[in-house]
Amino acid sequence: MIDILRQRLPAIEWLDSLENEEIVLPGFVVMEILQGCSNKLEQKQIEKKLMILARLWPSKEICNEAVNTFALFHLSHGLGILDAIIGQTAVALDLPLYTFNQKHYAAIPGIKTVQPYERQKN
Repeated sequence: MIDILRQRLPAIEWLDSLENEEIVLPGFVVMEILQGCSNKLEQKQIEKKLMILARLWPSKEICNEAVNTFALFHLSHGLGILDAIIGQTAVALDLPLYTFNQKHYAAIPGIKTVQPYERQKN
């Protein structure tokens, strides 16, 4: 999503290749993106761009399962809190998680991660 917001060509091409598929962002991802803004103007611009995308919030049951997954794997695999919630949401809804951080989610049972495109080396 960051690459799309930065208008990086491979990200835009990948997004265009999805055609009519609905893009859904976990609400926590939206919050992480906004956390990276350096000023109010940038935040407003990002909010406007993200407004067109559907947001998904996990249910109480998904959150409880994320707690169990976090407890099992945070020490052994370094699973982060938000990664546990985001990953468990994808598992519960049987959705692929498009990410370059596949290692972050590898410990979550049943997760389907997909690298969206090849990043160009700088």
